[in-house]
Amino acid sequence: MPLPVLIVLHQEHSSPGRVGRLLLERGHALDIRRPCLGHALPDTLQGHAGAVIFGGPQSANDCHDYVKAEIDWIDVPLSEGKPYLGICLGAQMLARRLGARVAPHPQGLVEIGYYPIRATGAGSSLLATPAEAPMCGLWPDRVYHWHREGFELASGAELLAEGEAFPNQAFRYGTSAFGIQFHPEVTHQMMCRWTVRGSERLNLPGARPTKAHFLDRLQHDGRIRLWLDAFLDHWLASGRTSAA
Repeated sequence: MPLPVLIVLHQEHSSPGRVGRLLLERGHALDIRRPCLGHALPDTLQGHAGAVIFGGPQSANDCHDYVKAEIDWIDVPLSEGKPYLGICLGAQMLARRLGARVAPHPQGLVEIGYYPIRATGAGSSLLATPAEAPMCGLWPDRVYHWHREGFELASGAELLAEGEAFPNQAFRYGTSAFGIQFHPEVTHQMMCRWTVRGSERLNLPGARPTKAHFLDRLQHDGRIRLWLDAFLDHWLASGRTSAA
């Protein structure tokens, strides 16, 4: 029976969205923890298939005790070779743990809505089998963002995807630790909630208007679903590879 996946969320009503659903479909139970509410993180991931730290309104530079504790805790999957996936804030936390800088855009720009990304050579070949050509076409052309800060690429990390305002969009460290700046987990319901509860952020420089979020979703979400489905299979298998 597949091991559970540790899910780390940053608000009381946050959801793992599509990522959680796809993991459940693969037979993995979700061990959901919210350190912001006092939940402890495990000392080891030997009883888990991997860990996903999601986004949230916090910054990886915050002085909250639980933010610092989460960043330090990332040593657990790194040292045990367990699959780790950081999404937005979770990616920035991984970058911080690896010694990289996390900071706002120098001109104050944000990415809130859909924005273009490009797979690097490493990213293009990530999901290809030895018998296949690099599957650069599998990467979506545009992905959904909701962030004001970005991360530098840590020493030893491999850039998988790049963007315009925020150049570093996805990276891998070792064989099984990944950070992505965008939000492939977002469902239609989550988008409705974010655009209502975070409506004031839609006025920030570079943010897309509410209507564009939903129109762009119709055009780009299918490609994102295909990418995420293939990526999660690769991510889950990366721990078995690193443990071999």
